[in-house]
Amino acid sequence: MRATFMYGAGDVRIDETPDPAIRQPTDAVVRVLRACICGSDLHPYHSLPSTPEGRPMGHEFIGVVEEVGSDVATLRKGDFVIAPFAWSDGTCEFCREGLQTSCLHGGFWGGNGIGGGQAEAVRVPLADGTLFKVPGPVDDALYPALLTLSDVYGTGHHAAIRAGVTSGDTVAVIGDGAVGLMAVLSAKQLGAERIILMGRHTVRTDLGVEFGATDIVAERGEEGIAKVRELTGGRGAAKVLEAVGHMPAYEQAVGIVRPGGIISRVGVPQYDDAAVGFASLFGPNVTLTGGPAPVRAYIEELLPAVLDGTVQPGKVFDRTVGLDEVPEGYKAMDAREALKVLVRP
Repeated sequence: MRATFMYGAGDVRIDETPDPAIRQPTDAVVRVLRACICGSDLHPYHSLPSTPEGRPMGHEFIGVVEEVGSDVATLRKGDFVIAPFAWSDGTCEFCREGLQTSCLHGGFWGGNGIGGGQAEAVRVPLADGTLFKVPGPVDDALYPALLTLSDVYGTGHHAAIRAGVTSGDTVAVIGDGAVGLMAVLSAKQLGAERIILMGRHTVRTDLGVEFGATDIVAERGEEGIAKVRELTGGRGAAKVLEAVGHMPAYEQAVGIVRPGGIISRVGVPQYDDAAVGFASLFGPNVTLTGGPAPVRAYIEELLPAVLDGTVQPGKVFDRTVGLDEVPEGYKAMDAREALKVLVRP
């Protein structure tokens, strides 16, 4: 089969690789119907050292079960499934708490001998705990929206949940990528009264307004902080959802959060050290939270509105490519020529 590998910064290739096969009785093999390129895939695209063996790419996919291991109890051939960006057993203490990204026996696609989702098929370990079966038949017009449940919609929702967004809140979202836009949508669904989206790409922020943003702040740095402070009467936003992962975004979050407020980070941090001292968080009693979203825990809750069209998170996809065109998809996202690229194997 064909699959995507990254061999170093900027070096994405489509290679022939052996078809996935059942190795453990808890495995399933899924034929990929749709996958996508994530904003977090751009981090290794910028910085991955030379990797002669190649790194399998892609952690978001939906598909059809082709084969199951002898111990798989909840799935069978032909089932339509959503694959969260982390695989998990569904039974350990962390999975039972809804924290599948910390599963004692789980992991992430593209590592430890597990392939990536930007491929024609994937071997799924711990299939019962990992895959979410969608009742069929499934209209292919819903594929983009369903694909967002594998990561970006659940991640935006996680940002809002961890921040405790509730009715009447003033929320600021930093970042107008797919996750930031899903954080806007999620904050709106949870009842936020005012949603300030910090982003400077008009096509994206226009979609943010459609999803529920009430104010757009295009300025960055100190100018952006001052603008948000102005919009909030000088006090700042009670809930700040940071969906970028770079240090300037964190500094912006610290600069705009209200005393007693919450910063919820879901952008994968590209730094190890950040201000958490008296002046930044301690003195104003600011809470710092967030982390990788256990999207498996959110799919059942978010799915009904996707199936009935009440929400349309699939609008974040603005370009579709075939598998052979995935390297061009990376280039387009890196150049901000595409918001999020859908992959049709």
